[in-house]
Amino acid sequence: MTSPTTAAPSAATSTVKSRATAVAAATVAAALVWALGKAFGAEYEVAQGDGKDPMDVNVGLVIVFALISSLLGWALLAVLEKFARPKAATIWVVVATVVLVASYGMVFSADTTGGTKTALALVHTAVGAVLIPMLWRSARRGA
Repeated sequence: MTSPTTAAPSAATSTVKSRATAVAAATVAAALVWALGKAFGAEYEVAQGDGKDPMDVNVGLVIVFALISSLLGWALLAVLEKFARPKAATIWVVVATVVLVASYGMVFSADTTGGTKTALALVHTAVGAVLIPMLWRSARRGA
């Protein structure tokens, strides 16, 4: 009788799994922080101007934007690894941090309450705080 053999996961499979986990964790973190903000009274309504009704920043919108931005971060890291491998992780962390800091500009310039601004800033921070270190750790280094 022979026993089945199991192959160790390839490096590519491990990288994909790590990065998918990072994207999922960042998205869940955004939703959880949004829910905490809601529980503490954040209204999540942002005026749109031009006489339009205020936009409701609901949890679905938060999830979609966290997911899209996380996937874009993953894609950028993959491109950098292809074309700038020795410095890909460093370049990616700098770009990701700049994007996170720039995103606060949108939050703090929004026409909404201070509580909503704070809650939204914390949502942005949660995504960055989870995604940046997790994707950085998954980066392939070397030539």
